[in-house]
Amino acid sequence: MISHPVRVRFAPSPTGPLHIGGVRTALFNYLYAKKMGGDLILRIEDTDSHRFVPGAEEYIIESFDWLGIPFDEGPHCGGKHAPYRQSERKEIYKKYAYELCNKGFAYFAFDTTEALEQKRTEIQNFQYDASTRMTMTNSLTLTAQETQQLLESGVPYVIRIKVEPNEDIVIHDLIRGKVVINSTILDDKVLFKSTDGLPTYHLANIVDDHLMEISHVIRGEEWLPSAPLHVLLYRYFGWEMPWFAHLPLLLKPEGAGKLSKRDGDRLGFPVFPLEWKDPKTGETASGYRESGYLPEAVVNFLTLLGWNPGDNRELLSVEDSIALFSFDNCSKSGAKFDYKKAEWFNHQYIQLKPDSEIVRLFSVILKEKHISALPETIEQIVGLVKERINFIKDLWEQTAFFFIPPEKYDEKAVAKRWKPDSAALLTELCGVLEKIADFSAENTEEIVKQWIEAKQYPLGNIMNVFRLSLVGELKGPSIFNITEILGKEEVVRRVSKAIEILK
Repeated sequence: MISHPVRVRFAPSPTGPLHIGGVRTALFNYLYAKKMGGDLILRIEDTDSHRFVPGAEEYIIESFDWLGIPFDEGPHCGGKHAPYRQSERKEIYKKYAYELCNKGFAYFAFDTTEALEQKRTEIQNFQYDASTRMTMTNSLTLTAQETQQLLESGVPYVIRIKVEPNEDIVIHDLIRGKVVINSTILDDKVLFKSTDGLPTYHLANIVDDHLMEISHVIRGEEWLPSAPLHVLLYRYFGWEMPWFAHLPLLLKPEGAGKLSKRDGDRLGFPVFPLEWKDPKTGETASGYRESGYLPEAVVNFLTLLGWNPGDNRELLSVEDSIALFSFDNCSKSGAKFDYKKAEWFNHQYIQLKPDSEIVRLFSVILKEKHISALPETIEQIVGLVKERINFIKDLWEQTAFFFIPPEKYDEKAVAKRWKPDSAALLTELCGVLEKIADFSAENTEEIVKQWIEAKQYPLGNIMNVFRLSLVGELKGPSIFNITEILGKEEVVRRVSKAIEILK
């Protein structure tokens, strides 16, 4: 196994938006690299020209910028192993594909699409492998001269790896331990196609990992079936093998199976880091950023999907996670995607933010609603209600009454709380409020409660209709915190208006 300094890579295909499972894979690569003092490389695997989507690469890079996961090398930041897009490395792959043919570990195949379809009709579950390849049109069944003539005449071909049957291939996985797969189940995968001069995933992946000096291949469990073929390729080339670590799948929040976009659409949560607009259909898919999640909350949530710090801690900074990260604490079984837990993390990180930072984020919403207020007033309001919210956008629903007086009053609250004497009691209360010089919460509360006690009025009856007149509903923080922020003139005006409308 490779013994040089730790170098890991995240290698997405630019075929659409980045799935949250891919983000988790990149995050675990980042945590391990930084724990070991190594480097994280971004490589764009864009050899499938038919599935390439314009804007996808830029989306991937912007996603990690937002999440705060930096790369040490990549197409956007350069590095000594450039280029980092596989489409720009075509000649490299062709050279190594031919090298395998020259060594006898791969061969040229000239079978037409029609010939392959014919075989599939003749043989159930047809597989191009050791049991069938000698019946096909390839350099194993043709003479060297016939093969050369076909190549020189421009007949389309592919290069296939030659897999010998009945061999146990051993994979040493840092999460799953020793994995043994018999080569008989493998087919002779295509490594290179002459039609577009591009390699398939299998060849490009191995060549780039070798040339970019990747020491650890950390990827999702779904790639485990391809690991035996990759082990063979390393052996055929005579290259040092990287360490493998296959992460557990992200599972549906409910039921069985892998997390999908349909789960998010059905249950109302994002499965992409950023909002994505499909350039072909125009369809828009929600993202964590636009849904109001803080990047540090998303990172903390994903860190604990398939890994634990060895104790019951849940709130972990990136620095804490790096210090504690170990494959020993990675799970072998899938991690259920608890989207409600993601909301909980967002709530926790909002509480950890200073009120001034929340004000900065909330001010964007206030500006969109054409609301103007002093920053110190907004900060005072935020301090009263932030414990009630999971997202910054929730602040508007919780605080709108501070900025806009109620135009109507909750009908159920009015029916339940507005009594025949409510108007008279509020009119008397206005007289008390108008005489208060110091309108601070503490002083106003003391004077109002003294008045209620002296008059022997029911406290609940007055407080409920007082709140209803200021807020329009029976919600919000302490009534006297509300009166201090609104100020005496606005409080008296709102109470008078409620009396006029509801009497």
